[in-house]
Amino acid sequence: MSAEVVRVIELNQYVAALLDHNGNRIGEVELNPTVFGYTPNVSLLHQVVTAQLAAARSGTQSTKTRAEVRGGGRKPFRQKGTGRARQGSIRAPHWAGGGVALGPKPRSYEQRTPKKMKRAALYHALSDRAANDAIVVVESFEYETPKTKSGIAFLSNAGLSNKKVLLVVDPFEYNLVRTFSNLPLVRLIDEAELNPYDILWSDVVIFDKSTLIGEADSSSDADDEVATEG
Repeated sequence: MSAEVVRVIELNQYVAALLDHNGNRIGEVELNPTVFGYTPNVSLLHQVVTAQLAAARSGTQSTKTRAEVRGGGRKPFRQKGTGRARQGSIRAPHWAGGGVALGPKPRSYEQRTPKKMKRAALYHALSDRAANDAIVVVESFEYETPKTKSGIAFLSNAGLSNKKVLLVVDPFEYNLVRTFSNLPLVRLIDEAELNPYDILWSDVVIFDKSTLIGEADSSSDADDEVATEG
């Protein structure tokens, strides 16, 4: 006989403040629990964020070994009779100007992270912000011209002037991008590039209704765990 054991995930239901383009609160929005309703898994977030930061390293550091340093082809002095320790090359690692022993070479720091793990970490990071009332939804950003002054006014009205803000934007919304791009505590990110590190860096994550994820996502593989016992 065999039986399927399925772990049931209890999801939390959260709401986010709904603001207009001036930063004034006009209501609330229910967040999709399959995206914003998980209990954050700290170990999962740590592993994925560590892998993300490792992949961002250039890995171009390099030193020369004794075989790559110029010069030193001739024995510096005769083997015996000088009273000094025998030497074969002035480019040995213990000589000034010599090669480096066991020094760094170009390498990749990238770590393999499964897609399901990345998606789960994204949902858990968003859930952490939702649990702390740090998700904000804007009805629509209606800026006819890009003005940094408008961005400052929005943050002031919303009470976010001194907080680190992650603004999820459509990169083709030129006026919106230019309005907030010069503000030092605001980080703009394409909705397709949303990731756990930037979410956890921020104090508040701001979506507009066009970039709010999870609207049509009724099922999630973030925490699917199915085991078969025989």
